[in-house]
Amino acid sequence: MSLVTKIEGWGNSHRPGWLDIFRIALGLFITFKGFEFMFNIDNLRTTTSGMDVMFSGAALAHYVIFAHALGGPLIVFGLYTRIVSLIQVPILIGAVALVNYPKGFLSVGNHMELEISLIVLIGLIVFMVFGGGKFSVDEKRRKDVKVA
Repeated sequence: MSLVTKIEGWGNSHRPGWLDIFRIALGLFITFKGFEFMFNIDNLRTTTSGMDVMFSGAALAHYVIFAHALGGPLIVFGLYTRIVSLIQVPILIGAVALVNYPKGFLSVGNHMELEISLIVLIGLIVFMVFGGGKFSVDEKRRKDVKVA
């Protein structure tokens, strides 16, 4: 049994029920941010172009929009939750470390973006361990496989 399988098994058996509500709220927020970035792509492109990253600002901005706009609904429904959360984590690490951390905690013009980014990052890590939960498509698929 691999380490990933052990973590999945432990996460599935030790999952509190309130995480389903948090998963849905997190997915809705990520979807909202994806569409917000989509409609304000120039601001996102400006933010990402100042970073010294391997990709250009436009390519990185499109990756963020694509991952958020399509990954958010998957998190809401609990479909491929662990994989989608894993795809979102590098974006949130970049948001915390490169974009929001230099502005600081509780900064006046930042509207608590650092704190929100940290909460979303921690939530994504939690869902990488615990998965979609009892009320998710992942759980229904897992039960269908056990029956067959």
